[in-house]
Amino acid sequence: MNLKLKKGFDINLAGKAKPELAGEIISETYSFKPTDFNAITRPKVLVNEGDNVKAGTPIFRDKKNERVLFCAPVSGEVVAVNRGAKRFPDEFKILADKEIQYVEFPKHSESEISRLSREEVLEAMLTSGVWPNLVERPFGLVPNPDNEPRDIFISAFDTHPLAPDYEFVFKGQEKYLQAGVNALQKLTKGRIHVCIPSGSSSIFKSLTGVQIHEVGGVHPAGNVGVQIHHIAPISRGEHVWTSTPYGLQQIGRLFVDGRYDSSKIIALAGSEVIDPKYYQIKNGISIAKLVENKLKDSHYRIISGNVLTGVKVGTEDSIGFNHNLISVIPEGDQHEFLGWILPTTKKLSFHRAFGLLSFLAPQKERVLNTNMNGEERAIVQTGVFEQVLPMDIYPIHLLKAILANDFEEMEALGIYEVLEEDFALCEFVDVSKMEIQRILREGMDALQES
Repeated sequence: MNLKLKKGFDINLAGKAKPELAGEIISETYSFKPTDFNAITRPKVLVNEGDNVKAGTPIFRDKKNERVLFCAPVSGEVVAVNRGAKRFPDEFKILADKEIQYVEFPKHSESEISRLSREEVLEAMLTSGVWPNLVERPFGLVPNPDNEPRDIFISAFDTHPLAPDYEFVFKGQEKYLQAGVNALQKLTKGRIHVCIPSGSSSIFKSLTGVQIHEVGGVHPAGNVGVQIHHIAPISRGEHVWTSTPYGLQQIGRLFVDGRYDSSKIIALAGSEVIDPKYYQIKNGISIAKLVENKLKDSHYRIISGNVLTGVKVGTEDSIGFNHNLISVIPEGDQHEFLGWILPTTKKLSFHRAFGLLSFLAPQKERVLNTNMNGEERAIVQTGVFEQVLPMDIYPIHLLKAILANDFEEMEALGIYEVLEEDFALCEFVDVSKMEIQRILREGMDALQES
C-alpha cells in the first residue's frame, strides 16, 4: 500500500546527528524506571538493595499482569530502590559490572524460530525482559499476553524533530530484525505491517513475512498510530500491538544470541550539542555520562526523547526505556523584547503570526528554545488542529469530551485510535497553550478504569 499524507508540519531543528558512530559510552550506574510504562500501578519488587543481578534478571513485575517480568538491563549490584509516593518504586539503580554478565536463554536458528509454538515464544519474551518493547493499543499499555492482537505494526522511520536515521542505525542488523519478525509472527493470526518512507530503498524492504507499506508526508507521517488509522483502524474491543525497530532488534537478539542485550545506538542531537553524533549505549545509561564534555557552555534543557513527546531530565537522571534520542536545546526562560510582534526569520510558526517572516524559509534549520511564548488560556477553536492531524478525527471535540468526562463521546470521537504522540503536534500549534498530551492520557486512564 502506498499512502501519501497531506496534513502535518515538519519542525526542522538545527543540530541533527551526523551519520557517524562515535563509539560506545559506558556508565558506572544504570537505572530502570517503572514510570517509563503506562498503567503500572501495582509493581511487586523482586530484588533488594545489595542483590547482585545479571542482564535479564527480573527486578519487578506488575500484579495486574504478573506473567510480564521487567528485567535488569545490565549486570551488577542493586545499589538503590528509590521509592516515591505510597512507596511506589520509581527507580532501580544498578552499579554495573565492568564486564556484563547475562542470563542465558536458548538460542535458535531462523528455521527453529519458525517451528516454535506461540506459548514457547511468549514464555521466552515474557521472562527475558524484551516483552516491554511491545505496546498494546488502545491506551498504549504493556501488552497482556492473554490478548491476541489483530495485527502488529512497526514504523520503520521517524519524522519527529532530530529523530535518528533508522537506515544508519540498523544497517547490518538485518539478521536480528528478521528473527524478531519470525518471533512476532507466532503472536498473531493477523499480519505484521512494516511502514517505510515513500520511495526509499529501505533496508526493511528485505524483511520477509511482513506487509510493506510506503508512507509519504511530513510529520506525523512516521507515527505508528497515524499509519494504523489509514491502513487498518482499531475498533472497540480490538487489540493491536506495535513495536519499533529497536524492539524488533532486541527480540531478535534474544532468540539468536540467547540473551537480553539492551544495547542500542542513539542520537545525541540538538543545537546545544558541540558535535551531534550517534553513540552505542545500554538502556538506562546515566545522562551525566552521556553528555559529559559534549555540550556548549550555555543555558540548555536536556530532553530524553524528542522535543514534542520527550521528558525533561537532569544530569542525575537516566535515558528513558523507549527513548533513542537525547535532545539538547536552549532553555527559554528569558523575556523577549516585543515578543511575537517583532518580524523575524529566526522563529518558526505554523500560523504565520508568530515569527512573521518564518514562512519565507520553510526548510531552514532553526535554533528554537523552550519558551512557550504565552500562557495557558481559554480554549480557542481555530481549526488548526485538523490541519496538522492527518486522521479522520475531530481533535478539539475529543478533548472537550475528555474534559467533560463523557465516556460515550470519547469512544465515538476516536479515543481508541490515538496516543499522546499523535496529538503532540496539536499541542505545539495550540494558541491556547493547553497540555493536550496530559489531557489525552487522563482521558484514556479514566476510560480504562470505568
